[in-house]
Amino acid sequence: MKKTLGTIAAAAAVVLLTATFCFAEYAAAGVGNFPYFQLGCLIVGGLILVSLKRKYEKMYTAEVVGAFALYTILMALFTNPVIDAVKNVLT
Repeated sequence: MKKTLGTIAAAAAVVLLTATFCFAEYAAAGVGNFPYFQLGCLIVGGLILVSLKRKYEKMYTAEVVGAFALYTILMALFTNPVIDAVKNVLT
């Protein structure tokens, strides 16, 4: 039961972080410039982390959530709206 509960919590965190990424990118870029490739990479990365959490019992839920949160930030940094914002700030 503990293994299933930890996996469900990790999956919920992955879904919430992915939804936050989608909302932020949609608000920043709109439909025309939405980063679908980064969204796909984010979904695949979340699936891999949740499956690793399910397979290895010694992984803590907080480790999976923290790793996915950092991965989400990394994906968000390499999208066109964020790169354009950084260019505007620097110039």
